[in-house]
Amino acid sequence: MPSIEERFSAALHGTARAWRLAIDRRLKHLGLSQASWMAIALTAKEAEPPSQTRLAARAGVEDPTMVATVDRLVKAGYMMRTPSSTDRRVKLLSLTPSGQEVYQSVWKEAEAFRCELLGNADAETLRSVTVFLESIQAHIESLP
Repeated sequence: MPSIEERFSAALHGTARAWRLAIDRRLKHLGLSQASWMAIALTAKEAEPPSQTRLAARAGVEDPTMVATVDRLVKAGYMMRTPSSTDRRVKLLSLTPSGQEVYQSVWKEAEAFRCELLGNADAETLRSVTVFLESIQAHIESLP
């Protein structure tokens, strides 16, 4: 019988994967890949235009992978690159008006999905699990 730690790890990985795939299915009508809608959503949530490197780190992908994703989004008219005023090698990313519209669609679909899945969850359990997962993430990110 697997330990509770092993079960937790498998449940966390499986749930995260299933969650992403389910949202991906719901967003299929937008014609965006998971990588594309994630890049759009992460860019929209940044207080300041992120660099491609920062966006790659936030998405958990390598820089070349993010460059290819951003290339597709720029070509589609959803995102634009602007040179940094402090380092001309750095390109800052922002959404175009079309990208903002797509983000609003992504956000609405994701919000409906969250409500559908979590609407009947016990509020205290949801809060406790969220705090626990955030603490694990912070611990992992603090590791060398």
